Amino acid sequence: MRYIDTMNPLLERITIEPGKAGGRPCIRGLRVRVQDVLEMLAAGMTSAEVLQEYPYLEPDDIRAALAYAAAAVADTAVVAA
Repeated sequence: MRYIDTMNPLLERITIEPGKAGGRPCIRGLRVRVQDVLEMLAAGMTSAEVLQEYPYLEPDDIRAALAYAAAAVADTAVVAA
């Protein structure tokens, strides 16, 4: 399992595993992609609704997905080490 190496400690919750979810960033090694969380939020779901949909997620997981997206669009290094 590889973790994102950046300054934001929330990003330690983001994992990238070649054999899981097509190598896309996931939350804590689970099969919930960062993209899934972001799409639900973009569709208008609240964080509480996302957590209800995925009860094994934690509030910091939602914040980690948002932090990952922010780092990605800021062109910050979010490549797994």
